[in-house]
Amino acid sequence: MEKIKMKNAVAELDGDEMTRVLWKVIKERLLEPFVELKTEYFDLGLKNRDETDDKVTYEAAEAIKRLGVGVKCATITSNAARMEEYGLKKLSPSPNGILRGELDGTVFRAPIFVRNIQCAVSSWKKPIVLGRHAYGDVYKNCEIKTPCAGTAELLFTAEDGTEIRRTIQVMKGPGIIQGIHNTDSSIRSFARCCFTYALDKKIDVWFGAKDTISKVYDGNFKAIFSEVYEAEFRQQFEAAGIEYFYTLIDDAVARIMKCGGGMLWACKNYDGDVMSDMIASACGSLAMMTSVLVSPNGEFEYEASHGTVQKHYYKYLKGEKTSTNPVALIFAWTGALAKRAELDGTADLASFARKLESATLSVIEEGTMTGDLARLANPPAKKIVDSWEFIDAIAARLA
Repeated sequence: MEKIKMKNAVAELDGDEMTRVLWKVIKERLLEPFVELKTEYFDLGLKNRDETDDKVTYEAAEAIKRLGVGVKCATITSNAARMEEYGLKKLSPSPNGILRGELDGTVFRAPIFVRNIQCAVSSWKKPIVLGRHAYGDVYKNCEIKTPCAGTAELLFTAEDGTEIRRTIQVMKGPGIIQGIHNTDSSIRSFARCCFTYALDKKIDVWFGAKDTISKVYDGNFKAIFSEVYEAEFRQQFEAAGIEYFYTLIDDAVARIMKCGGGMLWACKNYDGDVMSDMIASACGSLAMMTSVLVSPNGEFEYEASHGTVQKHYYKYLKGEKTSTNPVALIFAWTGALAKRAELDGTADLASFARKLESATLSVIEEGTMTGDLARLANPPAKKIVDSWEFIDAIAARLA
C-alpha cells in the first residue's frame, strides 16, 4: 500500500517516561506504516531540557510558530525529587508553561466519549470543552519564604519612575508571600481565542472568575471579556444562535454539575488546570481527553493533557508490560495530522486521522481496553490488554 504523503512537517516534541515509550510505539505501529511522516524533532525529555538550559523548548516553540502545527508528548516538570533522580543542574520551569507563554495561547480540552464508559455526572450528555488561559497566574509567579516578622508590600515602578505601593500584610512572624500577574494583551487574546473557537463549534461560552473578592485582578478579566464580546463577537454569536455569559466561578461549578454539557467553559489558568482534570476524570480517565494549545495567530500545538505515568514507567523498567491508556497520545497525533491536512489541503491525510480515531474508539466499544477503562466499562470489558496489545488491536482494525 502506498503511504500517504505530507506536504509540510509538524513540530514533534518528545517527552518523558511511560508516555515517551508509548510515543515511539504509536509512531511505529499506527503512523509510519500508513503515512510518510514529516516532522521536525525536538527532544523535550527532562534531561535534555536540563542540558540545554531549556534552549530546546524555546526552539520547539519557534518551530511551532514557523510550521503552524506541533504535537507534544507528556513531559516532567522538575521538583526536588526529580532533580535528585535525574541529576539535574537546577530546577527547570514547566515546558508547557514556556510553550504557552511563547505562543500566547489558550488550551482547549474536551473529553473523549465512548458508548461503554458511562459519565459519572449523569446529566452530561455532550462533551464540555474547557478553555484554559495559558499565561500567568501561579505558573509565572514570584514567591518568598519570609524568615521573621515584617511588612510585605506590592511595588510597581513605572517607566517614568513613578511608583504604586500597597501593603499586602504586616506579618507578625514567618510566612510566605506570592506575587502573580497577567497582562491585558494576554487576557484579550484569551477572550478572542475562546469566542472564535465557540463560533467555529457553534457552542455557548461560559466564563467564571471571582471578581467579588479579587475586584481588580479577576475584575479585569471580566471587563476585558465583556469588551471583546460586545465589540467583536455579539452580532456573530446572535446570528449563530449561541450566547456568552459571565458568572462567579463557584456558581459556574454548581451550574456545570447539573448541565447537559455541550458548551465552552472558559477558565483562568489555575482554574482550568483543576477543572479540566475534574471533567476528564468524571468522563472516565485523564487519558480520554483531547488537548490543543491555540495561539491568536493561528498556531496549534496538540498534546496529551495527562502526566508521564511515572509508576507504570518504573514497572516498565523492570521488564513488565503495563496497561497504560495511550488514547490521549494517539489523539494528539490525529489532531496534529488533521490540522496539518486542513492547512495543506491534503484530504487523504485528514481521512487517515479520522479513521485512526474511529478505529481507536471502536476497539474500546467492542470490549478491548486498558485497565483504567475496564474498571469503568458497562457492559464489562471482554478483554483487558496491555498497551502494546491495545495498540496492535487498533493497528489491525486500521489495516
